[in-house]
Amino acid sequence: MKIELNPGVDKYLMDGCMRCKYGGTPLCKVNNWREELEMLRQIVLEAGLKEEIKWGAPVYTSKGKNIVSVAALKQSANIGFFKGVLLSDDHKILTQQGNLQSDRIIKFTNIAEIKRLENTLKSYISEAITIEESGQKVTFQKNPEPIPEELL
Repeated sequence: MKIELNPGVDKYLMDGCMRCKYGGTPLCKVNNWREELEMLRQIVLEAGLKEEIKWGAPVYTSKGKNIVSVAALKQSANIGFFKGVLLSDDHKILTQQGNLQSDRIIKFTNIAEIKRLENTLKSYISEAITIEESGQKVTFQKNPEPIPEELL
């Protein structure tokens, strides 16, 4: 299997997503997690996914469908699963990001954590690809949180 690197992801790893004023500067959060992001990138690419840039960050696809993302937050490097809510999560390592109903992420703060979970990550990525290829859909709740009266 030939791994194709996307130059846009190389640029992301150097400059960040460029969506905030810190993009391309030493203050960009990507700089804090470059080594972790590069390791996550390699793990994802080994799964045979196509590397793209969407929303300013690396997104990995299969047959045009989003499977996982790799990105930096202030406090961590993350791998995100677009249909993470459907993963079995046998190791209980997925967390919900904000109020997103379907996405789940795994946060890392050092290389050792990624190395320790490398086989688990590969398994989760494989399961995510299988879920997408099977055509499974996430059932979204309408109005999952009540809207305060003053906002109605």
